[in-house]
Amino acid sequence: MQPLQIRRFPSRAELDAALADRLAQTIGAAASGAVAIMLSGGHTPLPAYRQLAERLTLAPRAIPEALHLLYSDDRYVPADSEASNFHSTQPLLAALRLPEERVLRVRTELPLEEAALDYERRLRALLGRGVQIALGLLGLGADGHTASLFRSEDLQRARGRMAIAVQRPDGLAGVSVTPEFLSHVAEPLFVVAGSGKQSAIQGLERRDPAIVAVQAVQGCPQVQLWVDQADEQGRT
Repeated sequence: MQPLQIRRFPSRAELDAALADRLAQTIGAAASGAVAIMLSGGHTPLPAYRQLAERLTLAPRAIPEALHLLYSDDRYVPADSEASNFHSTQPLLAALRLPEERVLRVRTELPLEEAALDYERRLRALLGRGVQIALGLLGLGADGHTASLFRSEDLQRARGRMAIAVQRPDGLAGVSVTPEFLSHVAEPLFVVAGSGKQSAIQGLERRDPAIVAVQAVQGCPQVQLWVDQADEQGRT
């Protein structure tokens, strides 16, 4: 992992707008080749997803046929559950109008371990077709986790895998991509907002090996960190 490229935004609104712009830019890049975007879950990226969906709805444009979407992780809940990362992105998916085969979701209708193996097979197939994972969004928890990789034990089980089943501290199971898969992402981008994350941010900046998120992106040649500076400084 090379030193972080860090951008600090004076307000949450500026962070959301910049992220929506970055997503739109990557979508446009799919016009010149097969490109995938990895979406992260949680609450942080949702305003940017909604903002981009509104732009696409107000000013429709042709979406490149080579665009694919996938997810960093998802909870093992029905696809229409409010807790599902896939469900939370429905406004963006509706605006993009992508066919089902170009949206790689965790098939939570399968048994948990089978869902993880199925997701892994499809991720490997995507890479095998030469699709570039151009942009990969990642969250950062106050405990230093990213995607649904919470513990060092998760990272150990993830060796040689593209996706694994996990047991989350909130009592839910889930499926997460792994450090090996993240090493194929051209531009991993941590997007961080919300109070109480200062320690995790500082650990990521120091590349503290005790932080799970640091270990998760260790094989990535470049990593970006975008932070809502108001939250970082403890302001509202």
